[in-house]
Amino acid sequence: MGGWKVKGQFPYHLKKMVIVVAPHTSWVDFIVGIAFRSELKITEAKFLGKAELFKGPFGFLFRWMGGTPVDRFSKHNMVDQVVERFNNNEHFLLALSPEGTRKKVEKLRTGFYHIAKKAAVPILMVGLDFENRQLVIGDAFTTTQDEVADFKKIVAFFAPIKGKKPENGLQHLLHTP
Repeated sequence: MGGWKVKGQFPYHLKKMVIVVAPHTSWVDFIVGIAFRSELKITEAKFLGKAELFKGPFGFLFRWMGGTPVDRFSKHNMVDQVVERFNNNEHFLLALSPEGTRKKVEKLRTGFYHIAKKAAVPILMVGLDFENRQLVIGDAFTTTQDEVADFKKIVAFFAPIKGKKPENGLQHLLHTP
């Protein structure tokens, strides 16, 4: 893994979960994520990606790797569609970026959270720590009735982690109400 290490334990006993991977600051994140998917032997894990990735000559490759295209700017009942996939499969791991972009964001997107809540599956937070060259695996948790507190927990986990482009990380969200 090119000097990268894993910090934490992957919860293999969980057969269904939403895996949120952040900070997403560079195209390199995808390569690191796919490499660790293989290293952790969770090659069945699926991912959501921007629709543009699935067009053109490489679209088949992203689908073959387990990707599902998402139009990030429209509402097509994506949460319900993904929840249905959780409900129709005995084993289903879904990885995605809570930012929904590689740019600096002022807040996290909420789709992943609502998918986990509606499907009644845990969320596993996984950090891409380029500064320390490690994949940081948090503890899986179940959403609560307090969405604000849950998002504070999520931001607190990811804020200290430095992505490939640290200036696009999530540190600034610690101070957002």
